[in-house]
Amino acid sequence: MATNNQQINQTIMKTQILKFTLLIAFLGSANLYAQTAVEYMNVFTTEYSKIQQDMWDYTSSVSHGKSARKVEKRRAELIQTSSQALAKAKSAKAFNGSTQFRDSVIEYLRINNIVLKEDYAKIVDMEAVSEESYDAMEAYMLARERANDKLVQASDMVGREQKVFAAANNINLISSEDALDKKMTIAGQVYNTYNEIYLIFFKSFKQELYLMDAINRKDINAIEQNRNALISTAKEGLAKLDDVKPYANDKSMIEATKKLLNFYIDEATNETPKMADYFMVTENFDKVKKAFDEIPEKKRTQKDVDGYNKAVNDMNAGVNTYNATNQTLNKKRSGLIDSWNNTASKFTDSHVPKGK
Repeated sequence: MATNNQQINQTIMKTQILKFTLLIAFLGSANLYAQTAVEYMNVFTTEYSKIQQDMWDYTSSVSHGKSARKVEKRRAELIQTSSQALAKAKSAKAFNGSTQFRDSVIEYLRINNIVLKEDYAKIVDMEAVSEESYDAMEAYMLARERANDKLVQASDMVGREQKVFAAANNINLISSEDALDKKMTIAGQVYNTYNEIYLIFFKSFKQELYLMDAINRKDINAIEQNRNALISTAKEGLAKLDDVKPYANDKSMIEATKKLLNFYIDEATNETPKMADYFMVTENFDKVKKAFDEIPEKKRTQKDVDGYNKAVNDMNAGVNTYNATNQTLNKKRSGLIDSWNNTASKFTDSHVPKGK
C-alpha cells in the first residue's frame, strides 16, 4: 500500500519572524533627537519586513503541499536575503553611545542564518527518510520544532531590546499585528493541532505496514507479533485523540483518524487471523500432499484418499477466504487512507492562510 507522501507529509516548518510592524508615537514634542531615534530604528525595519515576507513565502509553500526539498531554491534565496541584512546591521553605528538594540538584531540574524543553513539543511535530509519509521518521523518533527524554538527565542530577545531602546529614547511603541503577523500566528496554531494528530495517525499507519510485510513473507510468528502491536498502537492512538483539542472546533481530522484506527483494530483482531489460518492450511496441505505422493498408487487406502481430498478442500476454502479477506481489506484501507488524506488537505487549506 502506498500513500500520497505530499498529502501526508505536509507538516509546516513554523518559523517565528522578528516583528517590527509597529506604529510609532512620540512622547512630548517631535524634536530632532526623537526623529533621529525613529530613523535609526527604521534602518532595521525595512530590512526585516523583507525577511519576514520571504520567510512566510517559504513556510507557506511547505504548508500547502510542497516538501522542504522541493522549495530548496526558496531557502537559498532566504539565506541570501538574511545574510545581506546581517551585513547591513553590522555596518550600523551605535546610537547615542548604545549598541544593545543593534547587537540584538545582529544576534537574531546570526541565529536565523545558522538555522537556515544548518538546521533546515538537516531537516531537508531528515524529511527524505522521515517515513521509514515512526522514530524517524518523530525526530524529523522534533528537529523542526527545535529550529522554530531557536528563532522564537531570538525574536523575543530583539523584542525586549527594542522596548529598552524605545524607552531610553522617549519613543512610545504601539504594537500593531498586521495581516502577515496574523497569518503566521494562525498557521502555527493550525499546525500544532495537525502535527499532534499526524503523529498519532502515522504510528499505527507504519505498524500496519510491518504487519502487511509479515503477511507477504508468510511469517506466522511475525504476523502474530505485529498483529498484537497494531492493536496496541491503534488503541493507544484512540485514547490520545480524546485529549486533542480541535482547532476552531474542527474535528474532521480527529474523526478521520479515529475511523482509520478502528479499521486497524478490526483488521488485526478479526481479519488477520483468517489470513494466518490460510498459511497454516497451506503448510498442512504441502505435508499431506508430500506424504500422499510417496505412497504408491496401488497401496493407497480409502483413508489416504479421504485425507488428501480433505486437505485439498481445506486448501481451496482457505484460498477463497484469503482472497476475499484481502480484497475487502484493500478496498476499505484504500478508501480510509484517501479519506484521511483529503480531510487533512481540507483541514490545512481551510485554516492555514494562503498567499501574501
